[in-house]
Amino acid sequence: MDISRLAQRLGEAGQSHLLQFWNHLSPEEQAELVFELDSMDFKEINCFFKHAMEASGQTKQEKVDTRMEPVPREVLGSVTRDRESLKAWEEEGLRCISQSKVAVVLLAGGQGTRLGVPYPKGMYDVGLPSHKTLFQIQAERVLKLEQLAEQHHGTKCCIPWYIMTSGRTMESSKEFFSKHKYFGLKEDNVIFFQQGMLPAMDYNGKIILEGKGKLAMAPDGNGGLYRSLGAHKIVEDMERRGITYIHVYCVDNILVKVADPAFIGFCVRKGADCGAKVVEKTNPTEAVGVVCKVDGRYQVVEYSEITLATAEKRSADGRLMFNAGNVANHFFSLPFLRAVVNTHEPQLQHHVAQKKIPYVDMQGQLIKPDKPNGIKMEKFVFDIFQFAKNFVVYEVLREDEFSPLKNADSQDGKDNPTTARQALMSLHHRWILNAGGHFIDENGTRVPAIPSLKDGTDLPIKCEISPLVSYGGEGLEKLVNGREFHAALVIDESGIHEHVKNGL
Repeated sequence: MDISRLAQRLGEAGQSHLLQFWNHLSPEEQAELVFELDSMDFKEINCFFKHAMEASGQTKQEKVDTRMEPVPREVLGSVTRDRESLKAWEEEGLRCISQSKVAVVLLAGGQGTRLGVPYPKGMYDVGLPSHKTLFQIQAERVLKLEQLAEQHHGTKCCIPWYIMTSGRTMESSKEFFSKHKYFGLKEDNVIFFQQGMLPAMDYNGKIILEGKGKLAMAPDGNGGLYRSLGAHKIVEDMERRGITYIHVYCVDNILVKVADPAFIGFCVRKGADCGAKVVEKTNPTEAVGVVCKVDGRYQVVEYSEITLATAEKRSADGRLMFNAGNVANHFFSLPFLRAVVNTHEPQLQHHVAQKKIPYVDMQGQLIKPDKPNGIKMEKFVFDIFQFAKNFVVYEVLREDEFSPLKNADSQDGKDNPTTARQALMSLHHRWILNAGGHFIDENGTRVPAIPSLKDGTDLPIKCEISPLVSYGGEGLEKLVNGREFHAALVIDESGIHEHVKNGL
Protein backbone atom coordinates (compact mmCIF):
# COMPACT_ATOMS: atom_id res chain seq x y z
CA MET A 1 0.00 0.00 0.00
CA ASP A 2 1.53 3.32 -1.09
CA ILE A 3 0.94 5.88 1.60
CA SER A 4 3.45 8.49 0.44
CA ARG A 5 0.72 10.95 -0.61
CA LEU A 6 -1.12 10.50 2.66
CA ALA A 7 2.15 10.93 4.59
CA GLN A 8 2.80 14.14 2.65
CA ARG A 9 -0.68 15.50 3.49
CA LEU A 10 -0.18 14.67 7.15
CA GLY A 11 3.27 16.27 7.12
CA GLU A 12 1.92 19.51 5.65
CA ALA A 13 -0.80 19.56 8.34
CA GLY A 14 1.64 18.84 11.20
CA GLN A 15 -0.06 15.51 11.92
CA SER A 16 2.69 13.04 10.82
CA HIS A 17 2.60 11.31 14.22
CA LEU A 18 -0.64 9.57 13.18
CA LEU A 19 1.45 7.10 11.15
CA GLN A 20 4.10 6.47 13.83
CA PHE A 21 2.87 2.89 14.48
CA TRP A 22 2.23 2.08 10.80
CA ASN A 23 4.63 -0.88 10.73
CA HIS A 24 3.00 -2.39 13.85
CA LEU A 25 -0.44 -2.57 12.19
CA SER A 26 -1.95 -5.55 10.37
CA PRO A 27 -2.98 -5.00 6.72
CA GLU A 28 -6.64 -4.71 7.88
CA GLU A 29 -5.75 -2.10 10.51
CA GLN A 30 -3.67 -0.19 7.96
CA ALA A 31 -6.59 -0.16 5.52
CA GLU A 32 -8.97 1.10 8.24
CA LEU A 33 -6.59 3.88 9.26
CA VAL A 34 -6.09 5.00 5.65
CA PHE A 35 -9.86 4.98 5.10
CA GLU A 36 -10.37 7.18 8.17
CA LEU A 37 -7.53 9.60 7.36
CA ASP A 38 -8.48 9.92 3.68
CA SER A 39 -11.91 11.25 4.64
CA MET A 40 -10.46 14.07 6.76
CA ASP A 41 -9.77 17.66 5.80
CA PHE A 42 -6.77 18.37 8.03
CA LYS A 43 -6.48 22.02 7.04
CA GLU A 44 -10.10 22.55 8.09
CA ILE A 45 -9.58 20.65 11.37
CA ASN A 46 -6.43 22.68 12.18
CA CYS A 47 -8.41 25.83 11.44
CA PHE A 48 -11.24 24.73 13.77
CA PHE A 49 -8.66 24.11 16.52
CA LYS A 50 -6.98 27.48 16.11
CA HIS A 51 -10.24 29.45 16.18
CA ALA A 52 -11.77 27.40 19.00
CA MET A 53 -8.70 27.89 21.22
CA GLU A 54 -8.60 31.64 20.46
CA ALA A 55 -12.32 32.03 21.27
CA SER A 56 -11.95 29.92 24.40
CA GLY A 57 -9.10 32.15 25.60
CA GLN A 58 -11.24 35.27 25.10
CA THR A 59 -14.34 33.95 26.88
CA LYS A 60 -12.33 32.90 29.91
CA GLN A 61 -11.18 36.47 30.38
CA GLU A 62 -14.46 38.33 30.03
CA LYS A 63 -17.82 38.06 31.69
CA VAL A 64 -20.77 39.25 29.60
CA ASP A 65 -22.77 40.87 32.42
CA THR A 66 -22.65 44.45 31.21
CA ARG A 67 -23.75 43.49 27.68
CA MET A 68 -26.77 41.38 28.72
CA GLU A 69 -30.48 42.24 28.59
CA PRO A 70 -33.35 39.94 29.61
CA VAL A 71 -35.93 38.64 27.13
CA PRO A 72 -38.43 41.50 26.50
CA ARG A 73 -42.07 40.74 27.37
CA GLU A 74 -43.28 41.37 23.82
CA VAL A 75 -41.43 38.33 22.42
CA LEU A 76 -42.36 36.09 25.37
CA GLY A 77 -45.29 33.69 25.47
CA SER A 78 -46.00 31.97 28.77
CA VAL A 79 -48.32 29.12 29.77
CA THR A 80 -48.91 30.84 33.12
CA ARG A 81 -49.02 34.50 32.06
CA ASP A 82 -50.91 34.12 28.75
CA ARG A 83 -53.58 31.60 29.73
CA GLU A 84 -56.23 33.35 27.62
CA SER A 85 -54.19 32.74 24.44
CA LEU A 86 -53.24 29.08 24.98
CA LYS A 87 -56.32 27.60 23.28
CA ALA A 88 -55.84 29.74 20.15
CA TRP A 89 -52.13 28.84 19.96
CA GLU A 90 -52.89 25.14 20.34
CA GLU A 91 -55.56 25.30 17.63
CA GLU A 92 -53.13 27.06 15.29
CA GLY A 93 -50.51 24.38 15.95
CA LEU A 94 -52.99 21.55 15.35
CA ARG A 95 -54.09 23.22 12.10
CA CYS A 96 -50.46 23.28 10.87
CA ILE A 97 -50.00 19.64 11.92
CA SER A 98 -53.24 18.61 10.16
CA GLN A 99 -51.82 20.09 6.92
CA SER A 100 -48.64 17.95 7.33
CA LYS A 101 -46.56 21.13 7.60
CA VAL A 102 -44.74 20.21 10.84
CA ALA A 103 -41.66 17.98 11.19
CA VAL A 104 -39.73 16.94 14.26
CA VAL A 105 -35.95 16.62 14.61
CA LEU A 106 -34.72 14.48 17.49
CA LEU A 107 -31.17 14.95 18.78
CA ALA A 108 -30.75 11.33 19.87
CA GLY A 109 -27.20 11.76 21.16
CA GLY A 110 -24.64 9.08 21.76
CA GLN A 111 -24.49 6.06 24.05
CA GLY A 112 -25.87 6.21 27.58
CA THR A 113 -22.38 6.10 29.09
CA ARG A 114 -23.24 8.29 32.08
CA LEU A 115 -26.30 6.09 32.66
CA GLY A 116 -23.97 3.10 32.78
CA VAL A 117 -25.38 1.41 29.66
CA PRO A 118 -23.69 0.61 26.33
CA TYR A 119 -26.71 1.43 24.15
CA PRO A 120 -28.40 4.68 22.99
CA LYS A 121 -30.19 6.78 25.61
CA GLY A 122 -33.46 6.55 23.69
CA MET A 123 -33.52 2.79 24.33
CA TYR A 124 -33.41 3.33 28.11
CA ASP A 125 -36.28 2.11 30.33
CA VAL A 126 -36.57 4.33 33.43
CA GLY A 127 -38.71 1.75 35.25
CA LEU A 128 -42.27 2.85 34.47
CA PRO A 129 -45.00 0.23 35.08
CA SER A 130 -45.22 -0.25 31.28
CA HIS A 131 -41.41 -0.43 30.87
CA LYS A 132 -41.64 1.85 27.83
CA THR A 133 -38.37 3.35 26.61
CA LEU A 134 -37.83 7.05 25.84
CA PHE A 135 -38.01 6.28 22.10
CA GLN A 136 -41.39 4.54 22.51
CA ILE A 137 -42.88 7.30 24.70
CA GLN A 138 -41.87 9.94 22.15
CA ALA A 139 -43.01 7.88 19.13
CA GLU A 140 -46.43 7.39 20.73
CA ARG A 141 -46.73 11.13 21.40
CA VAL A 142 -46.12 11.77 17.68
CA LEU A 143 -48.74 9.15 16.77
CA LYS A 144 -51.32 10.59 19.19
CA LEU A 145 -50.75 14.11 17.89
CA GLU A 146 -51.37 12.94 14.30
CA GLN A 147 -54.65 11.40 15.51
CA LEU A 148 -55.69 14.55 17.42
CA ALA A 149 -55.01 16.75 14.36
CA GLU A 150 -57.03 14.35 12.18
CA GLN A 151 -59.94 14.38 14.66
CA HIS A 152 -59.97 18.19 14.79
CA HIS A 153 -59.67 18.77 11.04
CA GLY A 154 -60.89 15.57 9.38
CA THR A 155 -57.79 15.16 7.21
CA LYS A 156 -55.10 12.48 7.26
CA CYS A 157 -51.71 13.93 8.17
CA CYS A 158 -48.23 12.93 9.19
CA ILE A 159 -45.40 14.36 11.29
CA PRO A 160 -42.08 13.22 9.78
CA TRP A 161 -39.56 12.35 12.50
CA TYR A 162 -35.89 12.96 11.68
CA ILE A 163 -33.56 11.25 14.16
CA MET A 164 -29.91 12.33 14.41
CA THR A 165 -27.74 9.63 15.94
CA SER A 166 -24.00 9.41 16.45
CA GLY A 167 -21.95 7.01 14.32
CA ARG A 168 -21.78 4.55 17.19
CA THR A 169 -25.54 4.46 17.80
CA MET A 170 -26.95 4.54 14.26
CA GLU A 171 -27.24 0.78 13.67
CA SER A 172 -28.55 -0.12 17.13
CA SER A 173 -31.16 2.69 16.96
CA LYS A 174 -32.36 1.59 13.51
CA GLU A 175 -32.55 -2.05 14.60
CA PHE A 176 -34.52 -1.07 17.71
CA PHE A 177 -37.12 0.84 15.68
CA SER A 178 -37.34 -1.93 13.11
CA LYS A 179 -37.77 -4.61 15.81
CA HIS A 180 -40.63 -2.61 17.37
CA LYS A 181 -42.28 -1.89 14.00
CA TYR A 182 -41.57 1.84 14.41
CA PHE A 183 -44.00 1.92 17.36
CA GLY A 184 -46.94 2.26 14.99
CA LEU A 185 -45.46 5.06 12.87
CA LYS A 186 -44.92 4.63 9.13
CA GLU A 187 -41.34 3.57 8.38
CA ASP A 188 -41.13 6.14 5.54
CA ASN A 189 -41.76 8.95 8.03
CA VAL A 190 -38.92 7.98 10.40
CA ILE A 191 -35.65 9.19 8.87
CA PHE A 192 -32.29 8.47 10.52
CA PHE A 193 -29.22 10.53 9.76
CA GLN A 194 -25.75 10.67 11.29
CA GLN A 195 -24.07 13.38 13.31
CA GLY A 196 -20.55 14.39 12.25
CA MET A 197 -17.43 13.47 14.19
CA LEU A 198 -14.26 15.43 14.91
CA PRO A 199 -10.94 14.19 16.26
CA ALA A 200 -9.93 15.00 19.83
CA MET A 201 -6.72 17.06 19.98
CA ASP A 202 -4.05 17.79 22.52
CA TYR A 203 -3.32 21.38 23.59
CA ASN A 204 -0.76 21.74 20.78
CA GLY A 205 -3.27 20.87 18.07
CA LYS A 206 -2.06 17.31 17.51
CA ILE A 207 -4.78 14.74 16.86
CA ILE A 208 -4.82 12.14 19.65
CA LEU A 209 -4.39 8.43 18.91
CA GLU A 210 -6.48 6.21 21.19
CA GLY A 211 -4.93 3.09 19.65
CA LYS A 212 -1.92 2.47 17.40
CA GLY A 213 -4.13 2.71 14.35
CA LYS A 214 -7.18 4.46 15.80
CA LEU A 215 -7.93 8.17 16.20
CA ALA A 216 -9.78 9.48 19.26
CA MET A 217 -13.02 10.73 17.70
CA ALA A 218 -16.00 12.51 19.29
CA PRO A 219 -19.37 13.80 18.01
CA ASP A 220 -19.22 17.49 17.00
CA GLY A 221 -21.86 18.65 19.54
CA ASN A 222 -25.61 19.04 19.09
CA GLY A 223 -24.87 22.11 16.94
CA GLY A 224 -23.31 19.68 14.47
CA LEU A 225 -26.97 19.21 13.53
CA TYR A 226 -26.80 21.93 10.88
CA ARG A 227 -23.78 20.53 9.04
CA SER A 228 -25.35 17.05 9.16
CA LEU A 229 -28.68 18.37 7.83
CA GLY A 230 -26.71 19.72 4.86
CA ALA A 231 -24.55 16.62 4.35
CA HIS A 232 -27.58 14.30 4.32
CA LYS A 233 -29.84 16.63 2.30
CA ILE A 234 -32.49 16.64 5.04
CA VAL A 235 -33.73 20.18 4.31
CA GLU A 236 -34.39 19.13 0.69
CA ASP A 237 -36.36 16.15 1.99
CA MET A 238 -38.41 18.47 4.21
CA GLU A 239 -39.11 20.75 1.24
CA ARG A 240 -40.19 17.79 -0.86
CA ARG A 241 -42.67 16.80 1.86
CA GLY A 242 -44.10 20.33 2.13
CA ILE A 243 -42.78 21.00 5.63
CA THR A 244 -42.90 24.62 6.83
CA TYR A 245 -42.15 24.36 10.57
CA ILE A 246 -39.68 22.25 12.51
CA HIS A 247 -39.51 21.29 16.19
CA VAL A 248 -36.06 20.28 17.49
CA TYR A 249 -35.52 18.63 20.87
CA CYS A 250 -33.20 16.33 22.87
CA VAL A 251 -33.95 12.67 23.55
CA ASP A 252 -33.24 12.76 27.28
CA ASN A 253 -36.30 14.77 28.41
CA ILE A 254 -38.99 12.25 29.45
CA LEU A 255 -41.66 15.01 29.64
CA VAL A 256 -41.01 16.50 26.18
CA LYS A 257 -44.13 17.54 24.28
CA VAL A 258 -42.99 16.42 20.85
CA ALA A 259 -44.24 18.88 18.17
CA ASP A 260 -46.08 20.74 20.96
CA PRO A 261 -49.05 22.37 19.14
CA ALA A 262 -49.24 25.32 21.56
CA PHE A 263 -45.52 26.13 21.13
CA ILE A 264 -45.74 25.78 17.34
CA GLY A 265 -48.97 27.80 17.20
CA PHE A 266 -47.46 30.58 19.34
CA CYS A 267 -44.39 30.79 17.07
CA VAL A 268 -46.53 30.76 13.91
CA ARG A 269 -48.90 33.46 15.23
CA LYS A 270 -45.88 35.61 16.14
CA GLY A 271 -44.41 35.16 12.65
CA ALA A 272 -41.23 33.77 14.23
CA ASP A 273 -38.38 32.28 12.24
CA CYS A 274 -36.81 30.86 15.41
CA GLY A 275 -38.17 30.15 18.89
CA ALA A 276 -36.86 28.70 22.15
CA LYS A 277 -38.90 26.91 24.77
CA VAL A 278 -37.65 27.74 28.28
CA VAL A 279 -38.42 26.92 31.91
CA GLU A 280 -38.21 29.52 34.63
CA LYS A 281 -34.91 29.49 36.48
CA THR A 282 -35.73 30.08 40.15
CA ASN A 283 -32.40 29.44 41.82
CA PRO A 284 -29.65 31.93 40.85
CA THR A 285 -26.90 29.29 41.14
CA GLU A 286 -28.63 26.60 39.07
CA ALA A 287 -26.08 25.65 36.41
CA VAL A 288 -28.35 26.18 33.43
CA GLY A 289 -27.83 28.50 30.46
CA VAL A 290 -30.27 31.39 30.08
CA VAL A 291 -31.74 32.82 26.90
CA CYS A 292 -31.13 36.57 26.74
CA LYS A 293 -29.83 39.36 24.51
CA VAL A 294 -26.12 40.12 24.34
CA ASP A 295 -25.14 43.22 22.35
CA GLY A 296 -28.69 43.23 20.98
CA ARG A 297 -28.60 39.64 19.64
CA TYR A 298 -30.23 36.60 21.18
CA GLN A 299 -28.06 33.84 22.58
CA VAL A 300 -27.75 31.40 25.46
CA VAL A 301 -25.38 32.57 28.17
CA GLU A 302 -23.94 29.79 30.30
CA TYR A 303 -23.96 30.11 34.09
CA SER A 304 -20.14 30.22 34.09
CA GLU A 305 -20.11 33.30 31.84
CA ILE A 306 -21.75 35.67 34.34
CA THR A 307 -21.03 36.86 37.87
CA LEU A 308 -23.13 35.79 40.85
CA ALA A 309 -24.36 39.39 41.24
CA THR A 310 -25.93 39.26 37.76
CA ALA A 311 -27.36 35.76 38.32
CA GLU A 312 -29.03 37.06 41.51
CA LYS A 313 -30.62 40.18 39.96
CA ARG A 314 -34.40 40.30 40.32
CA SER A 315 -37.19 42.16 38.50
CA ALA A 316 -39.88 44.22 40.23
CA ASP A 317 -42.15 41.15 40.41
CA GLY A 318 -39.52 39.22 42.40
CA ARG A 319 -38.59 36.81 39.58
CA LEU A 320 -34.96 36.45 38.58
CA MET A 321 -34.19 38.98 35.86
CA PHE A 322 -32.32 36.37 33.80
CA ASN A 323 -34.69 33.46 34.30
CA ALA A 324 -35.29 31.97 30.83
CA GLY A 325 -33.65 28.58 31.41
CA ASN A 326 -32.65 26.88 28.15
CA VAL A 327 -33.90 23.28 27.73
CA ALA A 328 -32.69 22.48 24.16
CA ASN A 329 -36.20 22.68 22.72
CA HIS A 330 -36.54 24.86 19.61
CA PHE A 331 -38.79 25.95 16.75
CA PHE A 332 -37.50 26.86 13.27
CA SER A 333 -39.26 27.97 10.13
CA LEU A 334 -38.03 26.08 7.07
CA PRO A 335 -36.61 29.20 5.32
CA PHE A 336 -34.63 30.01 8.48
CA LEU A 337 -33.30 26.47 8.80
CA ARG A 338 -32.35 26.47 5.11
CA ALA A 339 -30.45 29.75 5.54
CA VAL A 340 -28.64 28.36 8.60
CA VAL A 341 -27.60 25.17 6.80
CA ASN A 342 -26.61 26.85 3.51
CA THR A 343 -25.20 30.19 4.70
CA HIS A 344 -24.64 30.64 8.42
CA GLU A 345 -23.31 27.24 9.54
CA PRO A 346 -19.64 27.91 8.60
CA GLN A 347 -19.72 31.07 10.75
CA LEU A 348 -20.59 29.07 13.88
CA GLN A 349 -17.75 28.89 16.38
CA HIS A 350 -16.63 25.62 17.94
CA HIS A 351 -16.65 25.53 21.73
CA VAL A 352 -13.84 23.83 23.62
CA ALA A 353 -14.54 21.05 26.12
CA GLN A 354 -11.46 20.03 28.11
CA LYS A 355 -11.47 16.27 28.59
CA LYS A 356 -9.47 13.34 29.95
CA ILE A 357 -8.79 11.49 26.69
CA PRO A 358 -7.18 8.02 26.74
CA TYR A 359 -4.15 7.94 24.41
CA VAL A 360 -1.24 5.72 23.37
CA ASP A 361 2.24 6.93 24.34
CA MET A 362 5.39 6.73 22.21
CA GLN A 363 5.79 3.05 23.16
CA GLY A 364 2.23 2.28 22.09
CA GLN A 365 0.96 1.77 25.67
CA LEU A 366 -2.60 2.93 26.42
CA ILE A 367 -2.59 5.69 29.05
CA LYS A 368 -5.75 6.81 30.88
CA PRO A 369 -4.98 10.32 32.15
CA ASP A 370 -6.26 11.51 35.54
CA LYS A 371 -6.52 15.14 34.45
CA PRO A 372 -7.61 16.81 31.19
CA ASN A 373 -5.00 16.33 28.48
CA GLY A 374 -6.82 17.61 25.43
CA ILE A 375 -9.96 19.05 23.92
CA LYS A 376 -13.06 17.98 22.09
CA MET A 377 -14.59 20.60 19.81
CA GLU A 378 -18.33 21.05 19.57
CA LYS A 379 -20.98 23.43 18.30
CA PHE A 380 -24.22 24.07 20.17
CA VAL A 381 -27.68 23.86 18.64
CA PHE A 382 -28.63 27.29 20.06
CA ASP A 383 -25.66 29.10 18.50
CA ILE A 384 -27.88 30.06 15.55
CA PHE A 385 -30.27 32.29 17.56
CA GLN A 386 -28.06 35.24 16.57
CA PHE A 387 -29.15 34.89 12.92
CA ALA A 388 -32.90 35.08 13.62
CA LYS A 389 -34.81 38.10 12.33
CA ASN A 390 -37.85 37.38 14.51
CA PHE A 391 -36.93 35.43 17.63
CA VAL A 392 -39.49 34.43 20.29
CA VAL A 393 -39.38 32.67 23.65
CA TYR A 394 -42.06 30.35 25.06
CA GLU A 395 -42.05 29.72 28.81
CA VAL A 396 -43.50 26.49 30.20
CA LEU A 397 -43.72 24.87 33.63
CA ARG A 398 -40.74 22.74 34.51
CA GLU A 399 -42.87 20.18 36.39
CA ASP A 400 -45.03 19.69 33.27
CA GLU A 401 -42.38 19.67 30.58
CA PHE A 402 -38.77 19.20 31.70
CA SER A 403 -37.08 16.32 33.49
CA PRO A 404 -33.84 15.31 31.77
CA LEU A 405 -32.21 11.90 32.12
CA LYS A 406 -28.45 12.38 32.35
CA ASN A 407 -27.03 10.32 35.22
CA ALA A 408 -27.27 6.83 36.72
CA ASP A 409 -29.28 6.45 39.92
CA SER A 410 -27.45 7.43 43.10
CA GLN A 411 -28.28 8.72 46.58
CA ASP A 412 -29.61 12.29 46.44
CA GLY A 413 -28.87 12.33 42.72
CA LYS A 414 -30.68 14.43 40.16
CA ASP A 415 -31.56 14.04 36.50
CA ASN A 416 -31.55 10.26 36.86
CA PRO A 417 -33.97 7.38 36.09
CA THR A 418 -35.75 7.80 39.44
CA THR A 419 -36.32 11.56 39.06
CA ALA A 420 -37.47 11.06 35.44
CA ARG A 421 -39.89 8.29 36.36
CA GLN A 422 -41.28 10.25 39.31
CA ALA A 423 -41.71 13.40 37.21
CA LEU A 424 -43.81 11.54 34.64
CA MET A 425 -45.93 9.74 37.26
CA SER A 426 -46.48 12.99 39.15
CA LEU A 427 -47.63 14.70 35.92
CA HIS A 428 -50.03 11.83 35.17
CA HIS A 429 -51.37 11.96 38.74
CA ARG A 430 -52.20 15.65 38.19
CA TRP A 431 -53.92 14.80 34.89
CA ILE A 432 -56.18 12.32 36.74
CA LEU A 433 -57.04 14.91 39.41
CA ASN A 434 -57.72 17.62 36.80
CA ALA A 435 -60.05 15.24 34.97
CA GLY A 436 -62.07 14.63 38.15
CA GLY A 437 -60.55 11.32 39.29
CA HIS A 438 -59.21 10.48 42.76
CA PHE A 439 -56.83 8.01 44.35
CA ILE A 440 -57.62 6.02 47.48
CA ASP A 441 -55.23 4.16 49.75
CA GLU A 442 -55.59 0.55 50.94
CA ASN A 443 -58.07 1.69 53.62
CA GLY A 444 -60.33 3.37 51.08
CA THR A 445 -59.32 6.87 52.22
CA ARG A 446 -58.82 9.49 49.53
CA VAL A 447 -55.19 10.39 49.03
CA PRO A 448 -54.77 14.19 49.29
CA ALA A 449 -53.74 15.99 46.11
CA ILE A 450 -50.73 17.42 47.93
CA PRO A 451 -49.00 14.60 49.81
CA SER A 452 -48.10 14.98 53.46
CA LEU A 453 -44.37 15.35 54.08
CA LYS A 454 -44.42 14.10 57.67
CA ASP A 455 -43.05 10.70 56.64
CA GLY A 456 -40.12 12.46 55.02
CA THR A 457 -40.84 11.24 51.50
CA ASP A 458 -42.62 12.89 48.65
CA LEU A 459 -42.97 9.90 46.37
CA PRO A 460 -45.57 10.32 43.64
CA ILE A 461 -48.46 7.92 43.31
CA LYS A 462 -47.64 5.19 40.81
CA CYS A 463 -49.70 6.24 37.85
CA GLU A 464 -48.94 6.02 34.12
CA ILE A 465 -51.09 7.11 31.20
CA SER A 466 -50.12 5.92 27.73
CA PRO A 467 -49.48 8.73 25.22
CA LEU A 468 -51.84 6.81 22.92
CA VAL A 469 -54.64 7.63 25.41
CA SER A 470 -53.69 11.27 26.12
CA TYR A 471 -51.03 13.56 24.65
CA GLY A 472 -51.23 16.34 27.24
CA GLY A 473 -53.99 15.46 29.71
CA GLU A 474 -56.87 15.85 27.24
CA GLY A 475 -59.72 13.35 26.84
CA LEU A 476 -59.47 11.73 30.28
CA GLU A 477 -62.76 12.97 31.81
CA LYS A 478 -64.82 10.20 30.20
CA LEU A 479 -62.46 7.61 31.70
CA VAL A 480 -61.84 8.94 35.21
CA ASN A 481 -64.34 11.65 36.20
CA GLY A 482 -65.94 10.83 39.58
CA ARG A 483 -64.03 7.54 39.90
CA GLU A 484 -61.66 6.36 42.62
CA PHE A 485 -58.50 4.41 41.84
CA HIS A 486 -55.88 2.36 43.62
CA ALA A 487 -52.21 2.67 42.74
CA ALA A 488 -50.42 1.45 40.76
CA LEU A 489 -52.68 2.66 37.97
CA VAL A 490 -51.98 2.23 34.27
CA ILE A 491 -54.33 3.62 31.63
CA ASP A 492 -53.53 2.43 28.14
CA GLU A 493 -55.42 1.78 24.90
CA SER A 494 -56.64 -1.59 26.25
CA GLY A 495 -58.27 -0.01 29.32
CA ILE A 496 -57.74 0.89 32.98
CA HIS A 497 -55.53 -1.39 35.09
CA GLU A 498 -55.25 -1.01 38.88
CA HIS A 499 -52.88 -2.62 41.43
CA VAL A 500 -50.38 -3.11 38.60
CA LYS A 501 -47.33 -4.98 39.77
CA ASN A 502 -44.07 -4.73 37.85
CA GLY A 503 -45.09 -4.86 34.19
CA LEU A 504 -48.64 -5.35 32.90
